[in-house]
Amino acid sequence: MKQYDYLIVGSGLYGATFANRVKRGGKRCLVIDKRPNLGGNVYCENIVGVNVHKYGAHIFHTSNKEVWGFVNSIVEFNRYTNSPIARYRGRLYSLPFNMNTFYQIWGVTTPEEAKAKIEEQKAEVLEKMQRAGVIEPRNLEEQAQLLIGREIYEMLIKGYTEKQWGRRCVDLPAFIIKRLPVRLIFDNNYFNDKYQGIPIGGYNELIKGLLEGVETKTCTDFFKSREYWKSIADKIVFTGRIDEFYDYCFGKLEYRTVRFEEEVLDVANYQGNAVVNYTDSEIPYTRIIEHKHFESFGLEVFNNPNTVISKEYSVEWKDGMEPFYPVNDKKNNALYLRYKALADNEPNMIFGGRLAEYKYYDMAPIIFRVLSITRGLL
Repeated sequence: MKQYDYLIVGSGLYGATFANRVKRGGKRCLVIDKRPNLGGNVYCENIVGVNVHKYGAHIFHTSNKEVWGFVNSIVEFNRYTNSPIARYRGRLYSLPFNMNTFYQIWGVTTPEEAKAKIEEQKAEVLEKMQRAGVIEPRNLEEQAQLLIGREIYEMLIKGYTEKQWGRRCVDLPAFIIKRLPVRLIFDNNYFNDKYQGIPIGGYNELIKGLLEGVETKTCTDFFKSREYWKSIADKIVFTGRIDEFYDYCFGKLEYRTVRFEEEVLDVANYQGNAVVNYTDSEIPYTRIIEHKHFESFGLEVFNNPNTVISKEYSVEWKDGMEPFYPVNDKKNNALYLRYKALADNEPNMIFGGRLAEYKYYDMAPIIFRVLSITRGLL
């Protein structure tokens, strides 16, 4: 009999949730991670009393009562509501696009007035396309303008998107934007989900709770001793890059990535909001995250005289950089399917998560997927 029932490679939400479930079911498991810390991309570092989201802002949101109940059984969540602000040429606008935004841009005060203005601008774009003999949007610029009109596109979408992708909107495919958050109400909540919040004490508390009683090893690279790790467990749960697992035999999958510039400031409150998007192209970063607002509300903000901000930059991904988001274009999706065909025939292996499935996941769907998979294993 082998030492473990499961070796879990990666301690992010997929790996940690899987470990929690099978440990509860009486299984022996070991979690290894090549980073010096547990938690994957939800890892937080406490800096001057502020839990800093080291790999970008993570807001938990779901309408799935089972998922919400599960995470709250591990750690209590706070009342944080994601209400980002857009900054364009020194002026501030509400996100998602709602009645506050429409009033700020057009001075309209009723939903009917806002709807009429949007339809008027969408019609202008459609007419322009028809004159050019175009039926379907040829690129992201035309697609976005058909959804929201010219003015909001130029002010709040164009510059941000071009910084995010490192390409002009006219050179990006239309399918990247399938819908936009347009709300004819005065509500700054970005998400439509029923439940939303941040773990009290930060995401490290959630990971710590999930992995309570589970054996873990950090600074441990699966690939440096692959045969040894395969020999000690009946099954392997792999959450790393699927192309790396197969030694890039078909070629390397591509990703988007971001980098962060952190600053500790001697002010209690820098921007008054957790997330401010900078939508004009002249500003090199895409947004500024002020982390204390994820967990401090009202006058609590001023209990700490310092704050920590992160300027977020989109960067063209190169080999060796941290892979954040799958590109998921036709070329890369076809390449992934070749790797998936190998993985589907791999005995005693489970490939799961953003990198192993080459798929963008929010946090709640990751947890729901693990809950569903492990139900059949226990």
